[in-house]
Order: sequence, then C-alpha cells, then structure tokens
Amino acid sequence: MNEASNRHVIYLDHAATTPVRPEVLEAMHPFFRERFGNPSTLYSIGKEVADAVETARRQVADLIGSDPREIYFTSGGTESDNWAIRGTVIKSNGDHVVTSKIEHHAVLETCKDLEREGREVAWLDVDEDGLVSPDDVADAIRDDTALVTIMHANNEVGAIEPIAEISEVTRERGVPLHTDAVQTVGKVPIDVDQLGPDLLSISGHKLYGPKGVGVLYVRRGTRIAKFMHGGEQENRRRSGTLNVPGIVGLGKAAELAKSELTTEMPRLESLRDRLLEGIMAEIPDVRLSGPRDRRLPHNVHVCFRGIEGEGLILRLDHAGVCAATGSACTSSTLEPSHVLLAMGRPHEVAHGSLRLTLGRDNTEADIDRVLEVLPGAVAQL
Repeated sequence: MNEASNRHVIYLDHAATTPVRPEVLEAMHPFFRERFGNPSTLYSIGKEVADAVETARRQVADLIGSDPREIYFTSGGTESDNWAIRGTVIKSNGDHVVTSKIEHHAVLETCKDLEREGREVAWLDVDEDGLVSPDDVADAIRDDTALVTIMHANNEVGAIEPIAEISEVTRERGVPLHTDAVQTVGKVPIDVDQLGPDLLSISGHKLYGPKGVGVLYVRRGTRIAKFMHGGEQENRRRSGTLNVPGIVGLGKAAELAKSELTTEMPRLESLRDRLLEGIMAEIPDVRLSGPRDRRLPHNVHVCFRGIEGEGLILRLDHAGVCAATGSACTSSTLEPSHVLLAMGRPHEVAHGSLRLTLGRDNTEADIDRVLEVLPGAVAQL
C-alpha cells in the first residue's frame, strides 16, 4: 500500500461537493434494478416509482417549508439557475435583469448570454464583506425589469445575503426574485415564505445526496416558461424521463438534513470558529474574506498576502488536507476570484486565497491537524 492510500485524508471542500450518505445510497439502490419502472407509466411498477418520486418531492418541500406542488426536479443547480432566469425572462414583458457581480457562474454566464441576445443586465456591486445592499436592488429595478437574481449565500466567501430584505423590495415593485440557495439548503434553516423568493435553486450533491439531480422551487403564481421540451413530466414544465434514483436520494438527503439541522449547524459553527481563530492567531498577514458573523456555518475563507493559492492547495494535499481556493467550477483557471475582486481585494491578495469548508465527518482533531500543517505551508510559500 502506498503512502497516499495509507494516510488519513481530511476533506475540507464540502462547498464543492459532499459524499453520499449511506442512508441515501441505501434508499436509492432499489430504484436501479428492483424498482426500475418509468414513473410516467400507468401499470403497477411505474405507479410504485411515481409514488417514490412524490415522497421525495414532499421531503424536499418539508426542508424549505414549501408546498410539494412548487418543487420541480432538475439535473442540478446549474439547470435550476438557467431555468429560473431564462424561464422568467421569456414569460415577462421586460428585457432587464438585476443581479450581482459575485454570483455563481451558472447565473453570471446565463446573464451574460442574455446581454449577447440584446437584453440589459444591471450588475450590482457588493461591499467589502461581499454583501448586496437591498437599497441598491431597489435603485436598479426599472419598469421593464423581468427578474432579480441574487444568491442566498456566496459559494466562495460564505457571506449570507439579505434575501428577506431584498424580497420585500421585489414584492413591493412586483418583480420576481430568484435566489441560488445551493450553498444554504440543508446548512441553515430556510422557510421560503419567510425568506420570500419566488424561485429558489437546490443541488443534491451539496447536501450529501447524489450528483446530477437538483430542484427548482417555483412559488405558485410565478410565470415561468418551459425549459426543456418533449413530454409532459413535472406538471408539463420540465420534460424528460425523471432521474428516479437521484430524486429518491435527494429526498432522503433532505429528510436527514431537516432532522439534524438544529444539532449539526451549531457543531459546524464551533469547528469553524476554532479553525478561524487558530489561523488568525498562528499566521501573519492573513485576512478573513466575508463577514465574521453573517456567514455560512461551515465556511472559512482567508487570504494570505504574497503567496499563490494553487501552491498552497498542493502543499496541503501532500499533507492529506483537501481544500480549495474558490469555486470548484473554476479551479482549473489561474485567474483571481471574481468574487474577491468585486469585494475590492487587490490581485496580489486575491491570488492567495484559501477556502476551507467543513462537513458532518469533520472533528476537532481534523481542525487541530490543519492548524499544525497550514502555518508551515504558508511560511514556505
């Protein structure tokens, strides 16, 4: 057995993806063989599978406080974001969209594509903590605004945006609001009626479910065009044979997340604070990215002056620690984070970023081990 396979690996990149929980895998397994039917058929095998899909729909709805009829299954967060944006714009009389400069690329690139088609996009600035101002949203809305899309929490720096306050603005102005909640669902309590969005995106693999499945929540009465054409699945709004094993797995993951949220959230916050305080105490020239308090319970994002984040990731990997510089979607590029640049970080600081995101299997011993190896790795670089 080589050294790499014999070592204990500390996984601290849960914002990128999470391992499928054993309970989720067990729930999925029968739907690959024994219960393989197509849920759109009328005979008993298909009816059993359709019932399982509806159970999953209720499980997801329970997690976010919605009506199950407002839950639409998709292939993941990227599709949900694309559908939310394009679907509402197509149904609207307006050609103007409001978003922020720190959105996930699934939102950024969709909005840029709308611009190439001749529509207008207002790109809102954020403050030094990465927070969008509700007043800026209000100022940006026009008579022809078709949609406001602001993420619930940033996937890099962990800043939780004031979506409830923003939703008050959009509701008053009669403009639909979409929020990418991929990083928050299952991590923090969410009730869509209290939070207020009209559309909300979820991804299964961010909450210990399988990859390749997600959800778009669509509040009843929200006008949205069909995104994929073909059959009449998902209440005639999203065609295509359903990914039944993935949907069942997402439902089980949602059920587990809801049952454990009140205990897991404070546990992660305690580990996060232990890690952050240790980094700040042990390493000079380090700066926290994002707000200290209004942040995801599992997210630590810092910048070190004078080093390259990619080199730091490789050194940590050699020590058995899996971490990231930012979004997994852009990990192959050497460009500084668009999020950090929007927050006003200079290039030389943005290049030295490190994102550590905790999960249900992490322990205090993991945190202590990271605090043993990280200062030395930074010093060497």
